This record gives sequence, C-alpha cells and structure tokens, in this order.
Amino acid sequence: MKQKLTYLTLTFLFTFNVFSQNTYVFLGSYNRDKTAEAIQVYQLDTLSGKLTKFTSAKNIVNPSFLTVSPNGKYVYACTDTKTPNAGSVSSFEFNPSAKTLTFLNSQRSGGENPVYVSVHKNGKWLANANYTEGSVSVYPLLENGKIDSIAQNFQYADGSINKERQTKSHVHSAVFSPQGDYLFLPDLGADKIRCYAFDENQKKPLAETKNPFTKTDLEAGPRHFTFHPNQKWVYCIEEMAGQISVYNYENGTLNKIQRIAAHPDTIKEGFESSDIHISPDGKFLYATNRGKENNIAIFSIDENGHLKNIGYQSTLGKHPRIFAIDDSGKFLVASNVITGNVIVFKRNPETGLLKKVGKQIKMQNVSCVQIKQI
Repeated sequence: MKQKLTYLTLTFLFTFNVFSQNTYVFLGSYNRDKTAEAIQVYQLDTLSGKLTKFTSAKNIVNPSFLTVSPNGKYVYACTDTKTPNAGSVSSFEFNPSAKTLTFLNSQRSGGENPVYVSVHKNGKWLANANYTEGSVSVYPLLENGKIDSIAQNFQYADGSINKERQTKSHVHSAVFSPQGDYLFLPDLGADKIRCYAFDENQKKPLAETKNPFTKTDLEAGPRHFTFHPNQKWVYCIEEMAGQISVYNYENGTLNKIQRIAAHPDTIKEGFESSDIHISPDGKFLYATNRGKENNIAIFSIDENGHLKNIGYQSTLGKHPRIFAIDDSGKFLVASNVITGNVIVFKRNPETGLLKKVGKQIKMQNVSCVQIKQI
C-alpha cells in the first residue's frame, strides 16, 4: 500500500511539474534600439516561481504593451510608441515547441502613441487605444494571426479641467466586457470611461450606446479597468487622483458604489497610479503606484464588491507600470521601467499578501508583463 501511494504521489508531482512549465511570461519594453531583445519570453515554474529565459524577438521599436491571444498562439503589441509621427500595432506567432516568437505583420495604430491592446474572446478582433491623440482603433484578426486593416477608428477632442494634462482626450486602455459585447475606454484626458456596444459579427463592430460614457471625478485621470470574475463589479484605477473607483456593472452600464485611495494617507500629491488586477478567486485586488511610492496596494473585496486596504508591497524597483497575476493565482509578476527589473511575488491565498521569490530578471526599460498558460 505504501509503495502504491508513493508511486501515485510521484506520478502526480511529475504531471504537475510538467504542467507548470506550460506557463509563460511575456515582457515588453521601451527598447529604443532594434538590435535589442525588445520582447522577451520566460517560462514560469508554478511550483517555485522561478523564471527561465525561453525566447525573444528583435527588430521592433518600443513594444510597450503586449497581449496574448486566447489560444496562446499569437502575441500582439503596441509598437513604435512614444515615437513622433508614428505608432503601430504588431503581431507575432509564438511557437513553444520551436521556442520561437516570429514577427508576422504591422498596421498603423490610427493615432500617435498606442498604449494598450486587447483581443476579443473569440480571437477575431483586436482593439487598440492611442494615448496622445485620444483615439481607438479596431482591427479584424486573420486566421494566421496577422492583423488586417483598420475596421473603425474614433477620435476624441474633449478634455477636462487640468490645464497641463487634460487639454484633450488621452485614451489609456481598451477593455472588452467579459461577454465581449461592449468595449470600454478609460480616457485620462477627458475624465470619462467611454463605452461602445460591440457586435463581433459586423464588419464595423463598434456602435454607439444610449450611455456613451460614464463621468469620473474631475482630475481623476482614469487609466486601467478590470472586471471582477463574477462580472458584477468593475474597478478603475485613476492615475492622476491615485484613487480606485468601484462600479456595479450590468449590460454596459456602470454605477459607482465606492471610491478609495490607492495610496497611504501620508501621500498628498504627485500620484502616478498605473495598473489594476484581481486575483482569480475574486477575493483580492492589486494596484500599482509609481512616482514617490513604487508599490503594490493590496485590497480585500467583500461580498458587495467594496474594497478594504490591507497593505502595501514594494515592487523593489522604480516605476512599476504593468503587472500580471498567473491563472493559478499563486504568483504576481511586476515590471519596473526605470530600474529595468522584473520581480516575482508569491501570493498568500488567505491573506492576499505578497512575498518575493526567486531571482529578479533584468531587462532595460521593461514596461509590460503578461502571463499565459498554454
């Protein structure tokens, strides 16, 4: 009996360890140099949290934000970002068996400085947010992973009250609803969360809604946006105000139920809040703060969707622009642009708190991290 149990245990550990090696971490950067490894891919060992270099891609300028297709076969990136009179979105084929990340094609972004791309859950549409000119573009995706020409592009001119940062629209992200029937656009420049209905079966899928936007607080600067796993609540990080607004969600409509600081009470100004994600179990929310703080704010989520701050974790670097949580919820990976380092934290599933594990990864101007189990 003992031998049988030992055999079963070893079989389970072997199977789990093999499975754990199918989780990949994709890193983007402001490389400024085509000869540099602008996109790097690592394997994440979901037992230890160790990152192992897997492959990379060169000959790309500033792939500052990445996303991975639902089937894990393709990577899409904002490219030529922060480049005057430029801006593009690019596609790559990821082949784990061959350990390759191969460039497929690029399309113009439809506006200067693309900052966020997301793929529809059917894998057939790409949405891109352009920050500097304040616009959104949507593209059909071909079966071979390439990006087709722009299907729709909407430009916005309205701003808000801050005369330095809000003279015009600055769309900072483009996020599909869980059902894929709406597209939300947090607009830092206009203090609005814009919304379109999305019909995946139409050649021009974006359509206006009765409520084309939700107003945020003035000088909030809405930046990134995430849905709770139960699809009832939405959370928006506000870069300029350093706040998180919580909304009830139903059929494309947002109704605010809470607004809470992403920073300690001792911080009174100079907020640079950036990214926001929820643990897969729906119990905890994490938000990054750059600037003076360089930390991850940690919140518990109660039965009504409200947040309660439970702590802060240093990202062990400067300017944590983007972070990601793996599908198992065991690990959070943070990227620090200025210090050019990537840190893996292990999550405590009971408390939500974070603890650094493994060795840091160095990558110059690393700006984005995405995790995909394939």
